[in-house]
Amino acid sequence: MRDREEKQFVTEPQELVDFDFIYLRNIAEYQFRQDIANCLFPDKSIFFIQRSLNTWRIRNILNKDNSLYLVLRAQDNLFSLTNISANIIKQCSKPPDFRVIISNDIGRIIREGGNVFSKHIINIDKGLRSGDNVIVVNEEDELIAYGRMKISGEEAIEYKRGVAVNVKGRLKNGNNT
Repeated sequence: MRDREEKQFVTEPQELVDFDFIYLRNIAEYQFRQDIANCLFPDKSIFFIQRSLNTWRIRNILNKDNSLYLVLRAQDNLFSLTNISANIIKQCSKPPDFRVIISNDIGRIIREGGNVFSKHIINIDKGLRSGDNVIVVNEEDELIAYGRMKISGEEAIEYKRGVAVNVKGRLKNGNNT
């Protein structure tokens, strides 16, 4: 059996130009808020982008260390979070903004695997909508995971059954691991 070359779907990292920087910052303002967008994108010189080879649209945003920072989804042209961007949102916002707060006991379980159920939620940003990206924190505001809401913030508090957050990524010990 011969070795197959791994097919590339995105370009090599490129420097961010003014137009793309403004475009990405506007998406962040729409998806989050202006103050969060300013925290996520403080300066264009510290970011690189990767484009789709087929459509030439931006797909990945990398930081100066070439670590994945944000992913621009093709389906809805909104961002998906990574460990780095979830930490920045946590630092730049006050509880309960963009947060799903769960008990410390459940936090240990979520770090190992699984989704967040409605019955485990202690507090939540009631302005969240289904499909919004959120960070999952414990009672001490330690970042545990990040994911997408399955139901609204109001429903998550009211319901006692069912998945509230599909967890997309976990932080094993509260930092970037």
